[in-house]
Amino acid sequence: MPFYREGIEDVRAFTLPEAVSADGSGVALSSAALVTWHSSYATMLHQVYVNGRLAGVTIEAQQHRLAVLTPVSFHAAARVEVVAVDPEDAHTDFAGWLDPPPAQGRIRLTLLRSQTLPIGARANVYFDNGSGQIDYGKPLNASPIPIWPCWHDKAGFGTAQFGMSDFGYESAASIGFGKGSFGHGQFGLDADTIEWISPSLPLGRYRFGVKTLDAHGNESAASETPPISVVPAPRPAAALSAMAFDSQTNQLTLCVSE
Repeated sequence: MPFYREGIEDVRAFTLPEAVSADGSGVALSSAALVTWHSSYATMLHQVYVNGRLAGVTIEAQQHRLAVLTPVSFHAAARVEVVAVDPEDAHTDFAGWLDPPPAQGRIRLTLLRSQTLPIGARANVYFDNGSGQIDYGKPLNASPIPIWPCWHDKAGFGTAQFGMSDFGYESAASIGFGKGSFGHGQFGLDADTIEWISPSLPLGRYRFGVKTLDAHGNESAASETPPISVVPAPRPAAALSAMAFDSQTNQLTLCVSE
């Protein structure tokens, strides 16, 4: 084997922000990511592969971090792998030796958030794992999803965090007349939506169910989706170039490289 995987642990990828606001939050627009890892190979260099393609090489043995470009997609996660190589093989592409990345995709669920839901309400998402029968024993989300993460989104005199906002301006950030799902909410306050993105799922058809809980743990009946197909995003082309153009027929011939 020309490269080594054993002994490389704690591989992490962090999105590099385009800008940082005054409160410390970042704005991430690009596809740049900082990959870090721990390695037991003290005299070897390291290569980083993204989705099976060589993305970068370290320049010294003590370097255990590298900035690379990753695909920008909400539908499929990027697979990042780090391997150790001998210095003379640092720029040799071993992509053909790696296992192909699994075909996976993601589901984006849009949840209607009604003002009738109480403060402290949370939601859990369940799925059938492709079996056709939704398992309500274990949520798919790692932790309950807060319906009202910001107190000023909740409407209703005395039912929101009364006194914490400007007097008379509870629900200051809630959806107003004609801006949300008109008719679903109270007069002048429409229902808005929140979104949840699933973990990476293999190719298949899945059904999802959502239950809400109040602050005391009381659970609602489930709202279920019809079957949803997960179709992995196609592998992007490594290069695209124009080969020829026929001005008589307006036909352009392109060359797509894997």
